[in-house]
Amino acid sequence: MPVVRVETVIRAPIERCFDLARDPDLHAQSVSGTRERVVSRTGAGLLGLGDIVTFEAVHFGIRQRLTAQIVRFDRPRLFEDWMVRGAFHAFSHRHAFEPTADGTLMIDTFEYRAPLGPLGTLAERLFLTLYVRRLLTARAAFLKSHAERCHHDLPTEEERRS
Repeated sequence: MPVVRVETVIRAPIERCFDLARDPDLHAQSVSGTRERVVSRTGAGLLGLGDIVTFEAVHFGIRQRLTAQIVRFDRPRLFEDWMVRGAFHAFSHRHAFEPTADGTLMIDTFEYRAPLGPLGTLAERLFLTLYVRRLLTARAAFLKSHAERCHHDLPTEEERRS
């Protein structure tokens, strides 16, 4: 099972980085080159434990839908989502955050398996892992830029629920 790990240093508080990473609308903006959009979701506001979200995007010229659920949640250090439905055979995406002297270290760990057995394994080796790494790196750069230029405080959990 391929594992893609991307580490990003962000000069912003850990809570801000964590909350921005679980904003589904911001996620869609961060990979806008794929024309990604949220088509359905449970809950409102920022994603939390148990929430399910479906994105639609174009990858390799094909419109696809992917549904993921938040299965682990430890604010502000970690959340993890697993694919419920989509083009992959399976995936998990762990979003970890560690405080640093200058802000936050964001660590994306994406483990996946392509469909189609041996053909999928070949695709993983030839191009899919690089494609996933580029998407995660672009998304991380977008979140970094957004977090570092964001000068206002984000609403608290209680404010988001009301």
